[in-house]
Amino acid sequence: MRIVDVCAFYTPHGGGVKTYVEQKLRLGPELGHEIVILAPGDGYEVIDRGPQARIVTIPSPRFPLDRNYWYFDDEDALHDALDSLAPDFVEASSPWRSPSMVARWKGAAPRSLFMHADPLSAYAYRVLEPIFSRETIDRRFEPFWQHLRRLGTEFDTVVCPSAELRHRLEVGGVGRTSLIPMGVEEGVFSPAHRDPALRRQLLELCDLPDEAGLLIGVGRLSAEKRWPMVIEAVTAASHDTPLGLVLLGGGGQERKILKSIGGNPHIKLLKPERNRARFAAIVASADALVHGCEAETFCLSAAEARASGVPVIVPDRGGAADHAADGAGLTYTATDPEALAKAIGEMAALGWPRTDSPVHTMRGHFTELFAHYQELVAARG
Repeated sequence: MRIVDVCAFYTPHGGGVKTYVEQKLRLGPELGHEIVILAPGDGYEVIDRGPQARIVTIPSPRFPLDRNYWYFDDEDALHDALDSLAPDFVEASSPWRSPSMVARWKGAAPRSLFMHADPLSAYAYRVLEPIFSRETIDRRFEPFWQHLRRLGTEFDTVVCPSAELRHRLEVGGVGRTSLIPMGVEEGVFSPAHRDPALRRQLLELCDLPDEAGLLIGVGRLSAEKRWPMVIEAVTAASHDTPLGLVLLGGGGQERKILKSIGGNPHIKLLKPERNRARFAAIVASADALVHGCEAETFCLSAAEARASGVPVIVPDRGGAADHAADGAGLTYTATDPEALAKAIGEMAALGWPRTDSPVHTMRGHFTELFAHYQELVAARG
């Protein structure tokens, strides 16, 4: 099949979607499919990524709140690009405006909506839930629920990477949902990459001895990731147990997060590590991964930690919670820094137990995803 991914969230500057796209471009052709990423950009460009794989950008405005991103605003140009690419299957990767544009395209190819984002959790629930109940918020955001329900009728499938997201969409009346979990990059993450010397270096960076616990946090520096809450909880937990925290990430909230760290010498904010081998070694050398975001659709960083034998401490809502199953970590009451601090203390009391549980791989994910797409193509005749 020629699969065209209309990917509104893609940016060459990094992030989870870029990591996902890079693996799709590599694994899709290996599995017998042609992959085209159709993304917004400064201009029209075709970037070849090997046989049967390329990125095509069409002229689009920059996103005003984050200049590293663009957004589709010309529906006719998007339709013309799809006509030119003549896909066998179309995937829309955003629940915002672009899937409605894809739904209105007159082409015959079946199409999917892949839920790479959970706007209700990332924005509405995060901002309003301290004041209103979730049921009240859902009523106030009924127009967005109507939008999602409409997409559930316009697309052949709505792909959900986590069970919690699929359940919530089904309860909200969104039809044609399919659970297809994502996974980790093959051959990169492993408990074998644990490096005592690297762990020692990271603890020294945090002004701590080998005997201290080493926590790691990975992700964009954005409000929904709740890094200030994580910092507050780690600081509180460190009153009972010596703890260092290394955060790896970039984004618009860097100044706010540095302010949250303040003068704490045991918490360090580092730039994202682009070298995959070194990043895998950093993850494997930590004693636990901490995460604050309850709005994850999958939570790649928690999956990578689990694949590295590292226990996770994650919220009890959202895609991150799936990775604490089968003894691979602990969950805490989402958005509650005291609950997170308590969970960190519990993990320390257990001696930072290493995990050895099965994990999904991206090859397995794409094998299942593309088989699902082939079934939908066959159903169209």
